[in-house]
Amino acid sequence: MRKQTSLLTLAILAAALLASCGKQESAPASTTAAAAPAPAAVIVVGLDDNFPPMGFRDESNTLVGFDIDLATEAGKRLGAEVSFKPIDWNAKEAELSSKRVDVLWNGLTITDARKEKILFTTPYLENRQIIIVSEQSAVHSKADLADKVVGVQDGSSAIEAVEKDGTTAKSLKELKKFGDNVTALMDLSIGRLDAVVVDEVVGRYYTSKKPGEYRILEENFGTEDYGVGTRKDDTELMARLQKAMDEMKNDGSAAAISTKWFGKDIVKK
Repeated sequence: MRKQTSLLTLAILAAALLASCGKQESAPASTTAAAAPAPAAVIVVGLDDNFPPMGFRDESNTLVGFDIDLATEAGKRLGAEVSFKPIDWNAKEAELSSKRVDVLWNGLTITDARKEKILFTTPYLENRQIIIVSEQSAVHSKADLADKVVGVQDGSSAIEAVEKDGTTAKSLKELKKFGDNVTALMDLSIGRLDAVVVDEVVGRYYTSKKPGEYRILEENFGTEDYGVGTRKDDTELMARLQKAMDEMKNDGSAAAISTKWFGKDIVKK
């Protein structure tokens, strides 16, 4: 009888042990939120490297300019390296959307059409589309451009600015597009063009280097604003860029960079 009791006790203990071994405790739920993705260590800025004084190559082939200095300073504040990538400015939206560049920062005019594809910072510079002719030209007004050949940079806001002025646009013999403004101005100087429509900051910088060769008309094709552009869905980078830009305006850093390139503070607050 004692033997049967012992066997029964062993069986009960064995069953309890098996049940205990088969029971798996569930892992405690994690209370730690998933870490946010780290900000990019390198920000690739797409630009036209022949757009003085915003971004261009100096005598030693180094990229320099007002926007180059602004972007570099912003990168320091974001703790990121800024890499500058020259692109075909006419294909800038494609370069941005395909993620070959992260930012467009090179005298980029804010327009309604571009807002459909690009997310912009608030404006940091005001610009006008001015008309440049040779010093001896008989052209003194927009009306004098009738039957004339006018040059613009392909992909630039100058095209839209001219086309908005329907009367003048229709009167032109040709609106000729160039890969960059410098080439257009060279064609103006040798008589292949009658005028060039260009961003004021670029036109005045270039013409100041060649006094007596060019003349800027009193009339222009309107005022516009420059902004920094990212992809529409890149809101995190945009927020960080905007914060850096605001800080640079408030602490005088942007003003100092402007004075370096333009001789005065022309940054839009």
